[in-house]
Amino acid sequence: MTQIGKKAPAFSLANAQGQAVKLADFRGKKVVLYFYPKDDTPGCTKESCDFRDAQAPLKKAGAVVMGISPDSVESHQRFRDKFGLGFLLLADPEHLALEAYGVWKEKSMYGRKFMGVERSTFLIDEQGLLIEEWRKVKVEGHVEEVLASLGGKA
Repeated sequence: MTQIGKKAPAFSLANAQGQAVKLADFRGKKVVLYFYPKDDTPGCTKESCDFRDAQAPLKKAGAVVMGISPDSVESHQRFRDKFGLGFLLLADPEHLALEAYGVWKEKSMYGRKFMGVERSTFLIDEQGLLIEEWRKVKVEGHVEEVLASLGGKA
């Protein structure tokens, strides 16, 4: 599980090209790590496109963005290409990072219970420490909240 002020859980996951990406590769940069339920669904598409559209102020604030979902590398390739997402999408079909960050949860819809991703975002500093987290994220206005924490504007 995560705790503000503590080291963010390490991970190594495949990007949309199938190459391994480690959180440690980004030491020295701020990392906006967002977890989302599923590629190419309405809420996840809006959230991802909002991060895409905010790339300039995010970069100006010294941050890189990475999205993680349980979808496959191939699904991420299609999603990234369809919407022109210019940041990393990482595949976590075994739920390794999802569980390490405590976002793989029991959910319910129409009385049916199932396991899924609780939409969440984590801000990690240059030393790899967790400095802020947003859980049960509402997509509308979320990227602006992240930018405000970074001291930037959309």
